[in-house]
Amino acid sequence: MSARRSFVVFSDLDGTLLDHETYAFDAARPALERLRTEGHHLILASSKTAAEVMPIRQAVGFPHCPAIVENGAGILPPGDETGGVPASEHERLIHVLKALPFELRRYFSGFSDWDAAEVASRTGLSMESAVRAKQRLFSEPGFWSGTEAGFDAFCTALKKRGVTVQKGGRFVTLSFGGTKGVRVRELLARYRLAEEMPVSVALGDAPNDVAMLQAVDIGIVIPNPAHAGLARFSPSAGGVLRWADLAGPNGWNEEILALLNASE
Repeated sequence: MSARRSFVVFSDLDGTLLDHETYAFDAARPALERLRTEGHHLILASSKTAAEVMPIRQAVGFPHCPAIVENGAGILPPGDETGGVPASEHERLIHVLKALPFELRRYFSGFSDWDAAEVASRTGLSMESAVRAKQRLFSEPGFWSGTEAGFDAFCTALKKRGVTVQKGGRFVTLSFGGTKGVRVRELLARYRLAEEMPVSVALGDAPNDVAMLQAVDIGIVIPNPAHAGLARFSPSAGGVLRWADLAGPNGWNEEILALLNASE
């Protein structure tokens, strides 16, 4: 009898493992329990901050795994540490943003412009979670309210200053580089040092998840009725893409259980 396959699963949070509106993951508990009890790895990959991800990682039962935070701008080590990353990275980003010409800056509004109450109102987070969401180390999420042409000029100006812009399911996020795909490859390189390489899986729902979905053996697109979703795209060489039928944690649960059952 062949040995059961081992999986390392990378998962987006909002709109994927977490319900887009309620942030609950109850529907995914059966699959989460299977992953835990069978010894697989779950690496959360989110635009959320380290302060936000830590309690979620604990709640889903994988505090022993690293996590990708702030859209790939950083990695949160296992446990309750932030890796000693200086907060000045975010401060430097805000300095660049404020230095843009007024006509480019005026239509972008981000977390640093809002107090915790406004973050809670715009995201549906509790006040406690909104406070954690403002504890940024690497990146600045926000809304663009201008024209598409203006947004292109905004992105071009930031790119000249070393800042990248990624579109997610709720916000556009600014950072000094790093994507979920880059971080997935970085973490997979660590697993490849082990004698047995697990099958890599990623689940996501938004444009900022595409690079991650293309960096693994099996990419799973979770539909999200709250936005336009992802246009069809190709997997990387040797990879496979699947499109889930159900949204949020229901789709997550169904897809992970199907993978686990097929590996038995």
